[in-house]
Amino acid sequence: MNNLFIKNFGCQMNVYDASRMAALLQDALGYRQVEEPASADLIILNTCHIREKAAEKLFSELGRLRKNVAGRPVIFAVGGCVGQAEGELIFRRAPFVSLVFGPQNYHHLPDMLRRLEREGGRILANEEPPDSKFDALPAVTTGGPVASVVVQEGCNRFCTYCVVPFTRGREWSRPVEAILAEAASLLRQGAREIQLLGQNVNAYQGIDREGIPHDLALLIQRVALLPGLERIRFVTSHPADMNDDLVAAFRDVEQLCPYLHLPIQSGSDRVLACMERGHSVADYLGWIERLRATVPDIALASDFIVGFPGETEDDFAQTLALAERVAFDHAYSFVFSPRPGTLAATMPDPVPPEVGARRLAVLQERLNAMQLAGNIARVGRLEPVLVEGVAKRGDGGEVTGKTPQGRTVNFPGDPSLVGRILEVRITEGLPNSLRGKSA
Repeated sequence: MNNLFIKNFGCQMNVYDASRMAALLQDALGYRQVEEPASADLIILNTCHIREKAAEKLFSELGRLRKNVAGRPVIFAVGGCVGQAEGELIFRRAPFVSLVFGPQNYHHLPDMLRRLEREGGRILANEEPPDSKFDALPAVTTGGPVASVVVQEGCNRFCTYCVVPFTRGREWSRPVEAILAEAASLLRQGAREIQLLGQNVNAYQGIDREGIPHDLALLIQRVALLPGLERIRFVTSHPADMNDDLVAAFRDVEQLCPYLHLPIQSGSDRVLACMERGHSVADYLGWIERLRATVPDIALASDFIVGFPGETEDDFAQTLALAERVAFDHAYSFVFSPRPGTLAATMPDPVPPEVGARRLAVLQERLNAMQLAGNIARVGRLEPVLVEGVAKRGDGGEVTGKTPQGRTVNFPGDPSLVGRILEVRITEGLPNSLRGKSA
């Protein structure tokens, strides 16, 4: 039996893809996934192109892994969005790599590996094939109470800083019945929570077997009818694709968790226009007001980019003001870094790196303070926590899980509690998590 090691980078979609690659290779070729690269016969780096210096991080990791397995015959493969974007460049800079493939091609991995075994050489597969990868993948499996189902991929927005339309392609949505069947299978295996994934998940537009069109709100209602389902979440949404039905779903669908990740990127209308986001600050705040009026205790998360070309101190001050006004429960923030092939990469008036770093530090300090304050405010409350596993820290006598709002809670317990929803009294609010005791 051959051993497989997958190093995963990036978003939850990549986590999902990596799990499907492992299942596919085990089913088709008998590969066994291992935790350490030293014993691997096949090493796959499943990459993300969103973060800064993604390609450089890839080549650094490739060099490190090659040294780790020096003297043994190992197949190196690069998949994901960097594989899609960089293609032949990877072979030129890392000639020991045998296989490069994009995120729409990994279902062909068994055939490509068989071809390498027969013919040797190198294979580049970064075209968008006409067939759906989901039709060729084995049945999904889950190893825990939380499972993910991809419902939508790609993006049509073409924000000026973003590579997703180029690496994941244009928007497409899976058929309703395929999603329901996959979710039902995961629930039968013991999942309690289903996360619906998409690069722009609230742009979902699927069709059921009767030809009835479904947006995300209607899809959520259909998923909620599946036996055994306790919780539903979805990520990640775009403000320009919000609608009133989705807001109402938070009120009307009992299983839909009161949590929404809705990236704003900037608090300046001028910067949003340069980013071609398709919405204004007023549009965004309007949705926040509607959401909070519908579900007062909803947790809101966001993304921010500082140092976008041409961003002024006033633009940045507007971002800080918006963050303070919304008081996000959680947010990701980054300094702008140009992605090859995007319009923003060629824009004039770049912000000096030291200015961008300073702005990021100021923003992150504010965001972290908001998150801590929100966590402290939960102290004394009784929260329903879905236990997901054993806590990574501590002496082994603690378990970890999440509240409906997505806050991580660690509390005393043993592994037999995994998969149960328990009432937990919150005793401490920490910067990134909560502590509690089961009631």
